[in-house]
Amino acid sequence: MWHKLGILLEMIKFKHSVFALPFALMAVVLAADGLPPLRILFWVVVAMVGARTAAMTFNRIADKHFDAANPRTAGRALPAGLVSSKESWLLVLVSSALFFLACAMINRSTLILAPFALGLTLFYSLTKRFTWLCHLVLGLALALAPVGGWVAITDSFAGYPWALSLGVIFWVAGFDCIYACLDADYDRSAGLYSMPAILGRENSFRLAVIFHGVAFILFTLTGILMHLNGWYYAGIIITGAALFYQHLIVKPQDLSRIRQSFFSMNGLIALTLFIATCLSLATS
Repeated sequence: MWHKLGILLEMIKFKHSVFALPFALMAVVLAADGLPPLRILFWVVVAMVGARTAAMTFNRIADKHFDAANPRTAGRALPAGLVSSKESWLLVLVSSALFFLACAMINRSTLILAPFALGLTLFYSLTKRFTWLCHLVLGLALALAPVGGWVAITDSFAGYPWALSLGVIFWVAGFDCIYACLDADYDRSAGLYSMPAILGRENSFRLAVIFHGVAFILFTLTGILMHLNGWYYAGIIITGAALFYQHLIVKPQDLSRIRQSFFSMNGLIALTLFIATCLSLATS
Protein backbone atom coordinates (compact mmCIF):
# COMPACT_ATOMS: atom_id res chain seq x y z
CA MET A 1 0.00 0.00 0.00
CA TRP A 2 2.68 2.49 1.04
CA HIS A 3 4.78 1.52 -1.97
CA LYS A 4 1.86 2.22 -4.33
CA LEU A 5 1.17 5.52 -2.57
CA GLY A 6 4.79 6.52 -3.10
CA ILE A 7 4.49 5.67 -6.80
CA LEU A 8 1.31 7.74 -7.12
CA LEU A 9 2.86 10.74 -5.35
CA GLU A 10 5.88 10.54 -7.63
CA MET A 11 3.65 10.18 -10.70
CA ILE A 12 1.80 13.41 -9.92
CA LYS A 13 4.98 15.17 -8.72
CA PHE A 14 3.30 16.05 -5.42
CA LYS A 15 6.34 18.05 -4.29
CA HIS A 16 5.70 20.48 -7.16
CA SER A 17 2.62 21.71 -5.27
CA VAL A 18 5.07 24.33 -3.99
CA PHE A 19 4.53 26.22 -7.26
CA ALA A 20 0.83 27.12 -7.05
CA LEU A 21 -0.13 26.64 -3.39
CA PRO A 22 1.92 29.58 -2.03
CA PHE A 23 0.19 31.96 -4.45
CA ALA A 24 -3.25 30.74 -3.35
CA LEU A 25 -2.24 31.26 0.28
CA MET A 26 -0.71 34.63 -0.58
CA ALA A 27 -4.08 35.79 -1.92
CA VAL A 28 -5.82 34.37 1.16
CA VAL A 29 -3.73 36.42 3.60
CA LEU A 30 -4.00 39.52 1.39
CA ALA A 31 -7.79 39.25 1.28
CA ALA A 32 -7.94 38.63 5.03
CA ASP A 33 -5.38 41.39 5.68
CA GLY A 34 -3.56 38.97 7.94
CA LEU A 35 -4.35 35.59 9.45
CA PRO A 36 -7.44 34.08 7.81
CA PRO A 37 -10.00 31.84 9.55
CA LEU A 38 -8.35 28.44 10.01
CA ARG A 39 -11.41 26.66 8.61
CA ILE A 40 -11.09 28.56 5.32
CA LEU A 41 -7.35 28.02 5.26
CA PHE A 42 -7.84 24.26 5.68
CA TRP A 43 -10.35 23.95 2.86
CA VAL A 44 -8.25 26.10 0.51
CA VAL A 45 -5.32 23.73 1.01
CA VAL A 46 -7.59 20.72 0.45
CA ALA A 47 -9.00 22.30 -2.72
CA MET A 48 -5.51 23.01 -4.07
CA VAL A 49 -4.31 19.47 -3.38
CA GLY A 50 -7.43 18.01 -4.99
CA ALA A 51 -7.23 20.17 -8.11
CA ARG A 52 -3.54 19.61 -8.63
CA THR A 53 -3.80 15.86 -8.12
CA ALA A 54 -6.65 15.63 -10.63
CA ALA A 55 -4.81 17.80 -13.17
CA MET A 56 -1.47 16.00 -12.92
CA THR A 57 -3.04 12.54 -13.05
CA PHE A 58 -5.13 13.51 -16.09
CA ASN A 59 -1.95 14.86 -17.69
CA ARG A 60 -0.25 11.49 -17.22
CA ILE A 61 -3.28 9.69 -18.70
CA ALA A 62 -3.50 12.05 -21.69
CA ASP A 63 0.23 11.77 -22.40
CA LYS A 64 0.59 8.04 -21.71
CA HIS A 65 1.37 7.01 -25.29
CA PHE A 66 3.64 9.99 -25.92
CA ASP A 67 5.49 9.32 -22.65
CA ALA A 68 6.01 5.68 -23.63
CA ALA A 69 7.67 6.71 -26.89
CA ASN A 70 9.84 9.42 -25.35
CA PRO A 71 13.09 8.05 -23.83
CA ARG A 72 13.07 10.75 -21.13
CA THR A 73 9.58 9.83 -19.87
CA ALA A 74 9.26 6.12 -20.72
CA GLY A 75 9.99 5.20 -17.09
CA ARG A 76 7.01 7.13 -15.72
CA ALA A 77 4.51 5.11 -13.72
CA LEU A 78 1.78 4.75 -16.35
CA PRO A 79 3.86 3.81 -19.42
CA ALA A 80 6.05 1.58 -17.23
CA GLY A 81 3.00 -0.30 -15.96
CA LEU A 82 3.55 0.60 -12.29
CA VAL A 83 0.09 2.16 -12.15
CA SER A 84 -2.90 1.11 -14.26
CA SER A 85 -5.13 3.39 -16.30
CA LYS A 86 -8.08 2.29 -14.14
CA GLU A 87 -6.26 3.35 -10.97
CA SER A 88 -5.31 6.66 -12.57
CA TRP A 89 -8.86 7.47 -13.64
CA LEU A 90 -10.09 6.58 -10.16
CA LEU A 91 -7.57 9.04 -8.70
CA VAL A 92 -8.80 11.75 -11.09
CA LEU A 93 -12.42 11.19 -10.00
CA VAL A 94 -11.66 11.04 -6.28
CA SER A 95 -9.41 14.11 -6.29
CA SER A 96 -11.92 16.06 -8.41
CA ALA A 97 -14.67 15.19 -5.96
CA LEU A 98 -12.43 16.30 -3.10
CA PHE A 99 -11.81 19.60 -4.90
CA PHE A 100 -15.53 20.29 -5.38
CA LEU A 101 -16.28 19.30 -1.79
CA ALA A 102 -13.65 21.74 -0.51
CA CYS A 103 -15.01 24.55 -2.70
CA ALA A 104 -18.55 23.86 -1.49
CA MET A 105 -17.35 24.08 2.11
CA ILE A 106 -15.83 27.53 1.50
CA ASN A 107 -18.54 29.65 -0.11
CA ARG A 108 -20.90 29.90 -3.08
CA SER A 109 -18.60 32.00 -5.28
CA THR A 110 -15.75 29.52 -4.88
CA LEU A 111 -18.05 26.67 -5.87
CA ILE A 112 -19.18 28.61 -8.96
CA LEU A 113 -15.53 29.23 -9.93
CA ALA A 114 -14.60 25.57 -9.34
CA PRO A 115 -15.68 23.95 -12.67
CA PHE A 116 -13.95 26.67 -14.69
CA ALA A 117 -10.74 26.33 -12.68
CA LEU A 118 -10.62 22.54 -12.82
CA GLY A 119 -11.75 22.47 -16.45
CA LEU A 120 -8.91 24.75 -17.49
CA THR A 121 -6.28 22.75 -15.61
CA LEU A 122 -7.50 19.55 -17.32
CA PHE A 123 -7.74 21.24 -20.73
CA TYR A 124 -4.09 22.30 -20.55
CA SER A 125 -2.98 18.67 -20.96
CA LEU A 126 -4.47 18.61 -24.46
CA THR A 127 -3.08 21.91 -25.73
CA LYS A 128 0.32 20.62 -26.90
CA ARG A 129 -1.60 18.80 -29.61
CA PHE A 130 -2.62 22.00 -31.38
CA THR A 131 -0.87 25.16 -30.09
CA TRP A 132 2.59 26.28 -29.03
CA LEU A 133 0.87 28.71 -26.66
CA CYS A 134 0.36 25.75 -24.30
CA HIS A 135 2.84 27.30 -21.83
CA LEU A 136 0.62 30.36 -21.44
CA VAL A 137 -2.42 28.11 -20.94
CA LEU A 138 -0.57 26.37 -18.10
CA GLY A 139 0.24 29.79 -16.67
CA LEU A 140 -3.42 30.80 -16.87
CA ALA A 141 -4.46 27.59 -15.08
CA LEU A 142 -2.06 28.22 -12.20
CA ALA A 143 -3.02 31.90 -12.15
CA LEU A 144 -6.51 30.91 -11.01
CA ALA A 145 -5.03 29.68 -7.72
CA PRO A 146 -4.66 33.15 -6.19
CA VAL A 147 -8.05 34.17 -7.61
CA GLY A 148 -9.59 31.23 -5.78
CA GLY A 149 -7.73 32.14 -2.60
CA TRP A 150 -9.07 35.69 -2.72
CA VAL A 151 -12.65 34.59 -3.43
CA ALA A 152 -12.46 32.08 -0.57
CA ILE A 153 -12.14 35.00 1.86
CA THR A 154 -14.17 37.76 0.21
CA ASP A 155 -16.83 35.71 -1.63
CA SER A 156 -16.30 38.08 -4.59
CA PHE A 157 -13.71 39.34 -7.08
CA ALA A 158 -13.91 42.91 -5.79
CA GLY A 159 -10.55 44.42 -4.98
CA TYR A 160 -8.53 41.50 -6.34
CA PRO A 161 -5.02 42.55 -7.53
CA TRP A 162 -5.12 41.10 -11.04
CA ALA A 163 -1.43 41.96 -11.47
CA LEU A 164 -0.72 38.95 -9.23
CA SER A 165 -2.45 36.49 -11.57
CA LEU A 166 -0.89 38.10 -14.64
CA GLY A 167 2.49 37.76 -12.97
CA VAL A 168 1.86 34.06 -12.34
CA ILE A 169 0.90 33.54 -15.99
CA PHE A 170 4.18 34.95 -17.32
CA TRP A 171 6.30 33.40 -14.56
CA VAL A 172 4.92 29.92 -15.27
CA ALA A 173 5.05 30.35 -19.06
CA GLY A 174 8.69 31.39 -18.76
CA PHE A 175 9.92 28.45 -16.73
CA ASP A 176 7.72 25.92 -18.58
CA CYS A 177 9.09 27.18 -21.89
CA ILE A 178 12.62 26.52 -20.62
CA TYR A 179 11.71 23.09 -19.24
CA ALA A 180 10.08 22.11 -22.55
CA CYS A 181 13.50 22.41 -24.20
CA LEU A 182 14.24 18.95 -22.78
CA ASP A 183 11.65 17.46 -25.15
CA ALA A 184 12.03 19.82 -28.10
CA ASP A 185 13.39 17.18 -30.50
CA TYR A 186 10.86 14.53 -29.49
CA ASP A 187 7.93 16.97 -29.60
CA ARG A 188 8.95 18.02 -33.10
CA SER A 189 9.18 14.42 -34.31
CA ALA A 190 5.87 13.47 -32.68
CA GLY A 191 4.01 16.45 -34.13
CA LEU A 192 3.48 18.05 -30.74
CA TYR A 193 3.46 21.80 -30.22
CA SER A 194 5.68 23.71 -27.80
CA MET A 195 7.66 26.89 -28.12
CA PRO A 196 11.03 25.07 -28.28
CA ALA A 197 9.69 22.59 -30.86
CA ILE A 198 8.26 25.32 -33.09
CA LEU A 199 10.53 28.31 -32.45
CA GLY A 200 13.77 26.57 -31.48
CA ARG A 201 15.59 26.58 -28.16
CA GLU A 202 17.37 29.92 -28.52
CA ASN A 203 14.22 31.83 -29.44
CA SER A 204 12.36 30.09 -26.62
CA PHE A 205 15.00 31.20 -24.12
CA ARG A 206 14.67 34.77 -25.39
CA LEU A 207 10.91 34.61 -24.91
CA ALA A 208 11.40 33.16 -21.42
CA VAL A 209 13.59 36.14 -20.51
CA ILE A 210 10.83 38.51 -21.68
CA PHE A 211 8.15 36.54 -19.82
CA HIS A 212 10.15 36.57 -16.60
CA GLY A 213 10.87 40.28 -16.95
CA VAL A 214 7.15 40.98 -17.31
CA ALA A 215 6.39 38.69 -14.35
CA PHE A 216 8.90 40.55 -12.17
CA ILE A 217 7.24 43.89 -13.01
CA LEU A 218 3.77 42.49 -12.28
CA PHE A 219 4.80 40.96 -8.96
CA THR A 220 6.29 44.33 -8.00
CA LEU A 221 3.07 46.07 -9.08
CA THR A 222 1.11 43.70 -6.82
CA GLY A 223 2.98 45.06 -3.82
CA ILE A 224 2.24 48.62 -4.86
CA LEU A 225 -1.47 47.92 -5.41
CA MET A 226 -1.79 46.18 -2.03
CA HIS A 227 0.27 48.82 -0.19
CA LEU A 228 2.77 46.29 1.14
CA ASN A 229 5.84 47.44 3.03
CA GLY A 230 9.58 46.85 2.70
CA TRP A 231 9.42 43.19 3.66
CA TYR A 232 7.56 42.45 0.44
CA TYR A 233 10.12 44.29 -1.66
CA ALA A 234 12.91 42.35 0.05
CA GLY A 235 11.10 39.29 -1.29
CA ILE A 236 10.89 40.94 -4.71
CA ILE A 237 14.68 41.39 -4.72
CA ILE A 238 15.15 37.69 -3.92
CA THR A 239 12.63 36.83 -6.64
CA GLY A 240 14.53 38.91 -9.19
CA ALA A 241 17.81 37.25 -8.17
CA ALA A 242 16.26 33.77 -8.51
CA LEU A 243 14.87 34.60 -11.95
CA PHE A 244 18.25 35.92 -13.05
CA TYR A 245 20.02 32.84 -11.66
CA GLN A 246 17.77 30.52 -13.67
CA HIS A 247 18.89 32.13 -16.89
CA LEU A 248 22.49 32.17 -15.70
CA ILE A 249 22.80 28.43 -15.06
CA VAL A 250 20.68 27.10 -17.96
CA LYS A 251 21.51 27.86 -21.57
CA PRO A 252 20.04 26.60 -24.87
CA GLN A 253 23.24 24.64 -25.49
CA ASP A 254 23.51 23.28 -21.93
CA LEU A 255 20.37 21.93 -20.23
CA SER A 256 22.24 19.84 -17.64
CA ARG A 257 21.09 22.01 -14.71
CA ILE A 258 17.54 22.56 -15.91
CA ARG A 259 15.94 20.45 -13.16
CA GLN A 260 17.72 22.51 -10.50
CA SER A 261 16.42 25.64 -12.18
CA PHE A 262 12.89 24.28 -12.60
CA PHE A 263 12.25 23.05 -9.07
CA SER A 264 14.68 24.77 -6.70
CA MET A 265 14.54 28.31 -8.05
CA ASN A 266 10.85 28.39 -8.87
CA GLY A 267 9.90 26.80 -5.56
CA LEU A 268 12.03 29.47 -3.89
CA ILE A 269 10.23 32.23 -5.78
CA ALA A 270 6.74 31.07 -4.80
CA LEU A 271 7.63 30.53 -1.14
CA THR A 272 9.57 33.80 -0.94
CA LEU A 273 6.68 35.91 -2.23
CA PHE A 274 4.26 34.21 0.17
CA ILE A 275 6.53 34.64 3.21
CA ALA A 276 7.38 38.23 2.24
CA THR A 277 3.66 39.01 1.99
CA CYS A 278 3.01 37.50 5.43
CA LEU A 279 5.88 39.49 6.97
CA SER A 280 4.63 42.67 5.35
CA LEU A 281 1.10 42.21 6.68
CA ALA A 282 2.38 41.23 10.13
CA THR A 283 4.49 44.40 10.44
CA SER A 284 2.06 46.91 8.95
